[in-house]
Amino acid sequence: MMGGPRPLTAAERAAIPPKLRQAAQAFEAQAFAQLLQPVFAAADPSRGRFGGGAAEAQWRPMLVDAVAKQAVRAGQGLGLSDAILRELARRQATPQTEDTGP
Repeated sequence: MMGGPRPLTAAERAAIPPKLRQAAQAFEAQAFAQLLQPVFAAADPSRGRFGGGAAEAQWRPMLVDAVAKQAVRAGQGLGLSDAILRELARRQATPQTEDTGP
């Protein structure tokens, strides 16, 4: 059975600076919002009692962003932030060499 990326353990998560975690979650939320845009665009709000119109179309991107951010915060996103954090932690632990070019 194939699964998604492995979530970070509590020890791994504690070792990562909070600002780095926030940046990874923000990136995941942005990616998730891009995937959600077509879903929200396909919904026809004009059929509802309070939907549709120019105002709804203007506010839709903010709604999509808010839904994506909340999903990521709740751990229901794409799982990208843990994978990104794991890679960043690995790179911080490995000394990087400068590329001086030819």
